[in-house]
Amino acid sequence: QVQLVESGGGLVQAGGSLRLSCAASGRTFSIYAMGWFRQAPGKEREFVAAISWVGGSAYYADSVEDRFTISRDNAKNMVYLQMNSLKPEDTAVYYCATSRSYRPGMESVSDFTSWGQGTQVTVSS
Repeated sequence: QVQLVESGGGLVQAGGSLRLSCAASGRTFSIYAMGWFRQAPGKEREFVAAISWVGGSAYYADSVEDRFTISRDNAKNMVYLQMNSLKPEDTAVYYCATSRSYRPGMESVSDFTSWGQGTQVTVSS
């Protein structure tokens, strides 16, 4: 089992930036990919970005392409989400997740097996 703890959420004005962090512990050798998802009130959890643990290939949801950047530090078992040009519609709880497999473009919640508790991001207009 992998344990995940997110941090870095908060309140920011539209156009601002935040950097989310996620620390992984436990059976980290089983991680093949890490991802970020988000869930707004009354909506389903949706994919934001993911990165392969080996090689660092990254891909994004269309809604955050060119604004968000996912990165990882294998030595520290950390993954980050740099969020720029934030919009009110980015407001959500952001979750970190890991997968025991990797294929480019996997975006389903069911592709990821371990989840953090989430961190709130609120963007004011």
